[in-house]
Amino acid sequence: MLSKEKMTRINFLAKKAKAEGLTPAEKAEQKRLREEYIKVFRTGMRHHIESMKVVDPEGNDVTPEKVKKIQKRKGLHGR
Repeated sequence: MLSKEKMTRINFLAKKAKAEGLTPAEKAEQKRLREEYIKVFRTGMRHHIESMKVVDPEGNDVTPEKVKKIQKRKGLHGR
């Protein structure tokens, strides 16, 4: 997770960009912070999806095979 300070800075730069514009240095900082945020988000989402077990209404495991292979490699869900 990104630190509270970095999230605050991302939001500040976004508001400033809309209100008055950013300097080239601020634009570069904003780009770097956004890339870091996206990387952290994707890592968390990937972990969440790889840990998921999909079950249909009848109770059958219908988790995609690709996800099952990842879970087996990581030792999740007894696979």
